[in-house]
Amino acid sequence: MNTTAAILHVEAAGIRFRNPVLLAAGTAGYGRELNDVVDLHALGGIVTKAVSPEPRAGAPAPRVAEFEGGMINAVGLANPGLDAVRREHLPWLREQLGDTRAIMNVVGSSIEDFGTVIAGIEASLADSTGNAGRGDGVHAFELNVSCPNVRAGGVEFGANPATLAEVVRVARAVSRRPLFVKLSPTLPDVAAAARVAVDAGADGITVVNTLPGLVIDPENRRPVLGFGSGGVSGPGLLPVGVLATYKVARAVRVPVIGVGGVTSAADALQYILAGATLVAIGTAALREPRAPERIVNDLARWCANHGVSSLASLVGAVEWN
Repeated sequence: MNTTAAILHVEAAGIRFRNPVLLAAGTAGYGRELNDVVDLHALGGIVTKAVSPEPRAGAPAPRVAEFEGGMINAVGLANPGLDAVRREHLPWLREQLGDTRAIMNVVGSSIEDFGTVIAGIEASLADSTGNAGRGDGVHAFELNVSCPNVRAGGVEFGANPATLAEVVRVARAVSRRPLFVKLSPTLPDVAAAARVAVDAGADGITVVNTLPGLVIDPENRRPVLGFGSGGVSGPGLLPVGVLATYKVARAVRVPVIGVGGVTSAADALQYILAGATLVAIGTAALREPRAPERIVNDLARWCANHGVSSLASLVGAVEWN
């Protein structure tokens, strides 16, 4: 292991990452879409685009728009569905990612959907290797509990403690891989939700998802997005995500993936000092595909300049009297 790798490597939920920088869900596709644009082998890992049991057409266009404070999007969790992901994307993840870790994002319209997707992925991975292990293309799952529970009138899965716990238990019943639960910044008590998820069997927490927002075009007096409202991301989300990370890291003893507004190594360090073991980059990578790799290099340079021999030693090291 070279010196830079030794400085930056981290472990989370039993998985070794070459560095803490991930590509966030929804921005990296299933990896292959960015393979010619981003050096995936320079990163710690990717969180894939969502996978649901059936294909989702998603929200009407336009789906993405920029504004002065960042970006707003309403993609509608569009994805090709479980069967297509098993057939078209799992082989690539297994054969091409190497030591870059893959965390698969999972969504559903019902509690049972989460178990259906994970069980289907597990079956394909077991078929490809002869056994269900961690070196077969998918290292963990991320449960997007910010999506609406259709059977409960559209309430987010994460907003109801009993429902949140049941989603985790259903996922835990069909997989031994680490489970990260992605929580919304709109929850009244994100730390309490994290405790519910961990008590139900989660191995890690991801914070935060996008914030709901609305951007209107004054010229035509209509929303800029085809769906109307959407999720706000970008630099303005950084303090929200850092605070949520701080709260969650002190509430549960599991690794945290911090996400929201990261554009630089200094931003990533804020998340790490607040308690994140891993940091995911989304909007910045869409604007500047080389940003994640630049952040990795800048983190190594920062550590060297500050005499830090292990970036992992800074996790949760913020001083707050």
